[in-house]
Amino acid sequence: MSVARVFSASVLGLEGRTVIVETAIGAGMPGLAIVGLPDTAVKESRERVKSALRQLGFPVPNRNVIVNLAPADLPKAGTGLDLPLAVSILLANGDLPLECTAGLTLVGELALDGTLRPVPGLLAIAEASRREGRPELIVPLENALEAAAIDGVTVRPASHLGAVMAHLSGRELLAAVSDDSPWTGSEESPLDADLRDVRGQVLPKRALEIAAAGAHNILFSGPPGSGKTMLARRLPGILPPLSREEALELTLVWSVAGKLPAATGLIRSRPFRSPHHGASAAALSGGGTDPRPGELSLAHFGVLFLDELPEFRRDALETLREPLEDGVVSVARAAGARTFPARFLFVGAMNPCPCGFRGDPRRACQCSEKDVARYRRRISGPLLDRIDLHVEVPAVSASDFYAGEDAEPSAAVRERVKKARKIQLERSQDPRKTNASLPARALKTHLRLSPSAQDLLEKAMERLALSARVHQRMLRVSRTIADLSGSETIEPAHASEALRFRPAATP
Repeated sequence: MSVARVFSASVLGLEGRTVIVETAIGAGMPGLAIVGLPDTAVKESRERVKSALRQLGFPVPNRNVIVNLAPADLPKAGTGLDLPLAVSILLANGDLPLECTAGLTLVGELALDGTLRPVPGLLAIAEASRREGRPELIVPLENALEAAAIDGVTVRPASHLGAVMAHLSGRELLAAVSDDSPWTGSEESPLDADLRDVRGQVLPKRALEIAAAGAHNILFSGPPGSGKTMLARRLPGILPPLSREEALELTLVWSVAGKLPAATGLIRSRPFRSPHHGASAAALSGGGTDPRPGELSLAHFGVLFLDELPEFRRDALETLREPLEDGVVSVARAAGARTFPARFLFVGAMNPCPCGFRGDPRRACQCSEKDVARYRRRISGPLLDRIDLHVEVPAVSASDFYAGEDAEPSAAVRERVKKARKIQLERSQDPRKTNASLPARALKTHLRLSPSAQDLLEKAMERLALSARVHQRMLRVSRTIADLSGSETIEPAHASEALRFRPAATP
């Protein structure tokens, strides 16, 4: 009794792990058994594989068929093992030559008629296959461009199990695809999301530019209809384009989460995620029996916008602490602990009070001081400490709304942001080290405070009762403002502008 072996892969967290599909056919009770810690989706592949092979005229032999998924102690999940399982049965039964899958990785879900359907996580699987010396993959047609984004692999897409069999038998080879298009990031902001559409709001737009230049988190507070959401939606349009390395990492997250659109390659623009305020902590951080990335990770290298911030559940908001500080989110479940990247630019928006009209000269606020205090306490002090820019967004006046001149377009602001980011890159020699993420030990090296600016910040720390964390964040914001102005040192004007975006006390 010979044993047929086919190489495939499964995804754990964001990592592709090789799975060897071993099939033996021999004497014993007729049936198809799958062992090796398969989940429900893998167990159900028996019926999909049986039907697909029957449609092609190769029914599963009426003998004892045992399929082992090695390593046996590695949990196997998803439907991507359907194709290698079907091929391994054909190999073990002598319908295909045993050596035809050498150096190959096979992945794909089977429909009942043998059609191949896309599966999540192909980018991680392709990287694992290349790393372990199997540079050729057979994948579903819709996953081809995704897998081809990994350098050094040959991707052969197939639309049907019959086409895979024809390739392996040498009758009709599958054509290879490659992602050889030149890399260009997202250079143009969407036409319906340009800063020139925002009337008035000079200070909030300035804060948005600072946030984009240094990757600083920002919180807008103002009455309904003042433009908070409008401002937030224009932030991706002034961010610098993704690098190819960033696009690979972002696409990996979206692929594993099952959110990558079919028949697409690398994501080329920064994401904008805006979950509803009813979202649970698991929806934000990630969840499931085998944890998948949540909204925080889907916003990686992009913008996470939480509108009506105080309306989010307290436990959901607290999941923001780790990613705002470290750029990752950790999820622990019974199946194990997973760590996903979550380096996003956070934008929050809230009303100044429950009714929304506190401080609005046109409408009277109906809330008591106790109501306002209770409303603001829904956001914890430690979370507010992690937000660099606190910006009041007043109601737009009629004169601003009907102003004749267009405001500055996103393209002009983006150019200034790109210049500031270039200065930061030259200083840190690390594209991920924006001013907002500078470690504390690097502050003295990169800050270059003038004596008068240092004196100003020292006095502000005492008078405004700023915590050490907030003080460091103000230093980073000051550095970004200096970069935007092209100054090598932080001057008092830069420090005072940074302090303008900080409340005196945390509610």
